[in-house]
Amino acid sequence: MRVVSGSARGLKLQPVPGMNTRPTTDRVKESVFNIIQNRVRDARVLDLFAGTGQLGIEALSRGAKTCDFVERDRVAFATVKKNIAAARLVDRAQLHSTDADKFIAYAKKDAYDLIFLDPPYGGKILTAALSAIETFDILSTNGIIICESAVEDVFTSGFETVKTYRYGATLITVLQKGGRTDETNENCDLPGQL
Repeated sequence: MRVVSGSARGLKLQPVPGMNTRPTTDRVKESVFNIIQNRVRDARVLDLFAGTGQLGIEALSRGAKTCDFVERDRVAFATVKKNIAAARLVDRAQLHSTDADKFIAYAKKDAYDLIFLDPPYGGKILTAALSAIETFDILSTNGIIICESAVEDVFTSGFETVKTYRYGATLITVLQKGGRTDETNENCDLPGQL
């Protein structure tokens, strides 16, 4: 698990001890950032189920303006903190040791241009997070949400699906607010740009 590109390129990130987290593989992470590369620079980012913090760290390394890392597990939170310090990105990172739903409820409207959602697989937590993001309207007008789930997970949201990408047993779904004119191309197995 390493930072793929940017100011912290090549940095090996520390995993969370134990079996409670499932880090995004380097292959999936690199593909995700290839897809969203034009959306990262100067973005306000939320890494909602941070785990190791690798998605938010990658975004900051590639020029995102700020990132809020939210992680309720104490061991994972300590790992995120260490990884941010090792990447020398502390000045643009904010860490929050709290539940995702509590954080969302207090976030500002239109606060984020890019939201990463990589909760435990199963679909229920993802559906709940998406519902809260929509209710509290924390995604900017032109912002996107990147959801990681198992291929078999079922989740719903009021957001528009821009594209889906399958990487083995992992599904990446790109969402945005409805009413935008971006072309949709669901169930695409090949990486592309947004």
